[in-house]
Amino acid sequence: MFTLERWGDLDQAVLVVRPATAPGRARTLVDPHRLTGDATAAIDWFHPSPDGRMLAYGLSTGGDERSTLQVVEVASGDHLTDRIPHTRAASVAWEPDGRGFLYTRYPGGPRPDDGDDAAARGELRHVFHHRLGQAWSRDPLVWDALPDPTAWASVSLSDDGRWMLVHLSVGWSRTDVHLVDRASGSHTVLIEGVEARTELEIVADQVIGVTTLDADRGRVVSAPLTRAWHDHWCTIVAESNAVIEAAACTSESLLVLSSHTAVSRLDRYAHDGTGRVPVELPVVGSVGGLDASPQRDEAFLAISGFATPSTTFRWSGDAPAAPLTDWSGIGGDAGDTEVEVELVHYPSLDGTLVPMFLVRSASTTPGPGTACVLGAYGGFSIPMGPSYSPLVAEICASGGLYAVAGVRGGAEEGEAWHRAGMRENKQNTFDDVEAAVDWLVARGLTSREHLAVRGGSNGGLTMGAAITRRPDLCRAAHIAVPLLDMVRYPLYLLGPLWVPEYGDPDDPEQLDWLLAYSPYHHVTDGTCYPAVLLTAAEGDTRVHPFHARKMAARLQEASTCADRHPVLYREEGRAGHGQGKPASAQADELADVVGFLLDQISPAGAPDGAR
Repeated sequence: MFTLERWGDLDQAVLVVRPATAPGRARTLVDPHRLTGDATAAIDWFHPSPDGRMLAYGLSTGGDERSTLQVVEVASGDHLTDRIPHTRAASVAWEPDGRGFLYTRYPGGPRPDDGDDAAARGELRHVFHHRLGQAWSRDPLVWDALPDPTAWASVSLSDDGRWMLVHLSVGWSRTDVHLVDRASGSHTVLIEGVEARTELEIVADQVIGVTTLDADRGRVVSAPLTRAWHDHWCTIVAESNAVIEAAACTSESLLVLSSHTAVSRLDRYAHDGTGRVPVELPVVGSVGGLDASPQRDEAFLAISGFATPSTTFRWSGDAPAAPLTDWSGIGGDAGDTEVEVELVHYPSLDGTLVPMFLVRSASTTPGPGTACVLGAYGGFSIPMGPSYSPLVAEICASGGLYAVAGVRGGAEEGEAWHRAGMRENKQNTFDDVEAAVDWLVARGLTSREHLAVRGGSNGGLTMGAAITRRPDLCRAAHIAVPLLDMVRYPLYLLGPLWVPEYGDPDDPEQLDWLLAYSPYHHVTDGTCYPAVLLTAAEGDTRVHPFHARKMAARLQEASTCADRHPVLYREEGRAGHGQGKPASAQADELADVVGFLLDQISPAGAPDGAR
């Protein structure tokens, strides 16, 4: 079993290997800092060969995520000479003999430093074939038929290497899937041009996986390889009130990961969808990964909760309903603070009930004077479930309340919930945030003077819109690595990938949607804005820091109360969107964020360290 882990004084996560069949001590396979001497070097992703002899992984520096693929021999820990650039978030499918693999790569040439290169824009992600020891520049092209230049290609193989599945994600609500018989060269379109997300795998002579086709909350389907197009898909696990997120097949079992209001559930079925057995999870939280063994009836999953850092557990088909076994031994809790979590629902402006988690210390009784931080995301079909954050733990330890709202645009209630907060419906996301603040204040759990909002990336857009739509909404805001200029966002870095989610400003109708809320364009001179801390990174290759830079300057120019509500800008050098940031740099930034927020929202007379 291979995992990325960080413990003790490690500043970066290291890649480790340990036995999968019995508990055993982990062996460090790749330490990126020791390998490069660069404190910002980070492992972005990894893919072991089926027999576990070889492992391909991506390494990047400065947080830029534009990985270089490397290969390590597991037994010896020695690196091969293979180096393949331009492999951001690569999909890798090893061949059965472990001597080569299919993989995704962006266009070659010099590493892009601006938005004029196709690789920088996230375009032309093609599938290639690599044999170990050969020059990557000679790798044959396997797949370049993209429905859109920004389509996100991924690739997988059957156990015998004969069948290839290519998934092409177009935005965040459509996936085309193609099946190729590598022996004959025949090509079957399984699904194409349909607004549905689908993720399939080949199991023996079947394809099995999850789709939102005719099921907003997802269903598990199967079909024989000889008749695998979507008209022949058979439902083996039907849609329910839970959102099905993933399915994984062991040698004997089908494991289905779902969530109910963003809290993870796991069920075991036979491969035909019969014989459901609920699997008890050790934490009320979020499963961040599910990986099943095709050779044995076992699987591994990572789970975290508001008070529990991510921990790896093993499931065995020998006792499918038995408690999971902690396999990493590095889990922990939030410290001495006993955390209580409550799930509530509040009405948004149109009456829609929105879920929200309330997290606090057991010794805290919220009231109008309680410091409160509200977090939300609301985009790209990403749910906001219980997951560990040292910032949440610190707010709770300081006597505050941390709220997490599952606003529309995420996947808390399925694909319909996502569509209700994207494109022309994006206003619903902001309405949901404003309604969350109003509900917290009306219930007497805090007051506007003691409340801050916080979000990053798309969540930074969410909170930027909230404070420019309603400057009196709260006292403070932390807006991290955000999108804020929604007229120019497609011109830089990965912006073109997000047009299906937000809309195209080159289209007059869609420009109207974007201008209706674009935070930068809604800053008004002579307005008293909340105190704002904008954080960004110089090496961010997803969201250009110009968004945060411009917004900081504009808010400082426009605000009439900057002496009491300061607008601050913090930019990290040699860092990116968040991936691969050393723990020490994360701690420094979080200390600044916590200090800023509590200085603004803590009540008078708060304990030392809380202001």
